[in-house]
Amino acid sequence: MNKRIRSVLQYLLFAGLAVFLVWWSLGTIGHSDWLDIKGAWLRSDFRLLVPVILILLLSHFSRAVRWKMLMQPLGYRPSVLNVFMAVLVSYIINLFVPRLGEVAKCSILNRYEKVPTDKLVGTVVAERAFDLVCLAIVFTITFFLQVDVIGDYAATLLGKLFNRGGSLGSRIITWSIALLVVIGFFTLLRWAFRKFAHISIVQKLKEILRNIWHGLTSIRDLQQKGWFIFHTVLIWTCYLAAIRVGMAAMQETSMYGIKASLSVLCMGSVGMIVTPGGTGAYPLLVQETMMLYGLTENMGKAFGWLLWLVQFFMVVVFGALCLLLLPVFNRNRQHEKS
Repeated sequence: MNKRIRSVLQYLLFAGLAVFLVWWSLGTIGHSDWLDIKGAWLRSDFRLLVPVILILLLSHFSRAVRWKMLMQPLGYRPSVLNVFMAVLVSYIINLFVPRLGEVAKCSILNRYEKVPTDKLVGTVVAERAFDLVCLAIVFTITFFLQVDVIGDYAATLLGKLFNRGGSLGSRIITWSIALLVVIGFFTLLRWAFRKFAHISIVQKLKEILRNIWHGLTSIRDLQQKGWFIFHTVLIWTCYLAAIRVGMAAMQETSMYGIKASLSVLCMGSVGMIVTPGGTGAYPLLVQETMMLYGLTENMGKAFGWLLWLVQFFMVVVFGALCLLLLPVFNRNRQHEKS
């Protein structure tokens, strides 16, 4: 299949999913439900949304600094402001065309900082690899902090499998079988990669895994490994803080704490991956998550859409502003150099 046609089909698939999820979330809301949601928004303290935006901007700035660190081993030291504006521009483009934003931010640095686009691709892959690991860590922490809430079903299954009340010997046997199953799975996966290496989908999967591993190991070449880890932690801490402050803005969610915020961070991140900019998926997954904590469906909708709309308008406003400022900032830099 032609690469361009495949890209168009992928875009239509993601866009169609986003439209469907928006319809699913909002299309069945009755008049009385709309009044409930509107009332929740009117009772909200919108002043607290200002620090939410500032915290998110800090996370994006930290992401820009981290990305710049990945360019240093390549011999390039672009302006952190250019990198920051490129990151924000990429977000606004990703709202409409998935993954095109990653290409755009590389093109911006190629234009204004003369960093070769092909060399930047590796740094983008490295970033995504670290984000994937961080998301997995956040999921793990969230699960073990509150198994009773978000992992009730999984905990029940695990309890039936590993803690049936039998003897210690039977439990050891059960755990050993589970370990053998895991080892067998990865052994089978490795065999399949070798056996069916000629199939395009297997080659693509191997390439993805290879890129992820290369991205994770690229930190060895960094001069400031500690600062890189610091910014990685800061990015995800800002995400969590923005959600927690956002909860405080709405009366019905103001009593929830860090545990619920962690759950929203996990599911909201999945929503951002599923559809462009999380359209439809983000508010829906946040709603379903908050309902696990006893929030009503209408209040869950109100909170999910409030969080998403804040992020959406922040990206649109600041992304568009950076798009306008990039040529002005770099024109002034050229004048100063000359």
